[in-house]
Amino acid sequence: MLAHSVYFLLKDRSPEATAALVAACREHLTGHPGEVAFSVGTLAAYDRHVNDRDWDVFLLVVFESQAAHDAYQTAPRHERFIAENAPSWAKVRVFDADVA
Repeated sequence: MLAHSVYFLLKDRSPEATAALVAACREHLTGHPGEVAFSVGTLAAYDRHVNDRDWDVFLLVVFESQAAHDAYQTAPRHERFIAENAPSWAKVRVFDADVA
């Protein structure tokens, strides 16, 4: 399986902007072929010295295979998500990992 983790830092870090991106993730990025798990969340309120706090919204999508992930990358709903939301992003970090 492949775990696709994305950390979004927003230009507008308000609760409203954060909630809007979470809603957009749920609308566009769930239910893709080969998707075995989906989670979206926000930066935890507590601050520990080991935590990286340079993000606002976290997305995790686990796919059954790299091929399923690759198909997701070019899926119309994923491309629409990017087109509609990318202007609100200050920075995006993506971490893909092979998982068992």
